[in-house]
Amino acid sequence: MEPWFVSGFTDAEGCFTLLLTKNPKLSIGWQVRVSFEISLHKKDLTLLEEIQRYFGGAGKISSNSSRDTVSYKIQSLEEILNVIIPHFDKYPLISQKGADYLLFREVARMMQLKQHFTFEGLEKIVSIRASLNWGLSDNLKAAFPNTLPVKRVLFENPLIASPHWLAGFTAGEGSFKVRVYESPASKLGFKVQLIFQITQHNRDMQLIKSLVSYLDCGQYNASNQTASGIFLCTKFSDNYDKIIPFFRQHNIYGVKSKDFGDWCKIAEIIKMKGHLTQEGLDQIRDIKSNMNKSRS
Repeated sequence: MEPWFVSGFTDAEGCFTLLLTKNPKLSIGWQVRVSFEISLHKKDLTLLEEIQRYFGGAGKISSNSSRDTVSYKIQSLEEILNVIIPHFDKYPLISQKGADYLLFREVARMMQLKQHFTFEGLEKIVSIRASLNWGLSDNLKAAFPNTLPVKRVLFENPLIASPHWLAGFTAGEGSFKVRVYESPASKLGFKVQLIFQITQHNRDMQLIKSLVSYLDCGQYNASNQTASGIFLCTKFSDNYDKIIPFFRQHNIYGVKSKDFGDWCKIAEIIKMKGHLTQEGLDQIRDIKSNMNKSRS
């Protein structure tokens, strides 16, 4: 697995977490832990196993049968310091999640120096936790009412350093869709459209906008309803001549690679004008029925 793929996928699906829990056995009354996590649908267990192998077997994979999810977690401080931090320092995140990583790294290094065992160190860690992800929980706010969040780094003008980063990011946030819709202009009464899109929270608007120039196709759309930014490519020639060759050269891993494979099959049917025949249209519908959320 390409290192940049791991970073791209983490920008999409990873989470850097600080866990603070009460522990009366400790002199300061609180235990501090760091955790690197990726949680996916159980269909992507193999992908998590591949990521774990990339990280040399560090961490553990667990399943939640009630939610149909699998989670990969690294919570050992030694593994965080010796495996996770060296990777993301060498292959940095470029979404706003990179700011979470920098705060996470700071706490891990404080823990390496045993500073989390002091009241001064604990207060600083809580201030960092207040700026990480979704901030402090209600319980932590009640326990540390005077906490002032530290300032987060703002990632501006993101630069995609490797096409493998985009393959990883697409494996997490991308979608290969097929739209079959009624059209009186078509002899069969239906048209087929290939859609490639990548959706991300609008705090990463600049990153998603940059995909238009990076891939030399598509457009950026903003969704106020979902507070997200969307890269969208619907032009068949762009999908066939640019998107498909890109991801054939820079592999996507996981279940989404199967969606991409089916998407390519439909693209070939369209290229050969098969979608203009009833047989070809039926074949496209059959392939489509087993893609994305419908895939078993």
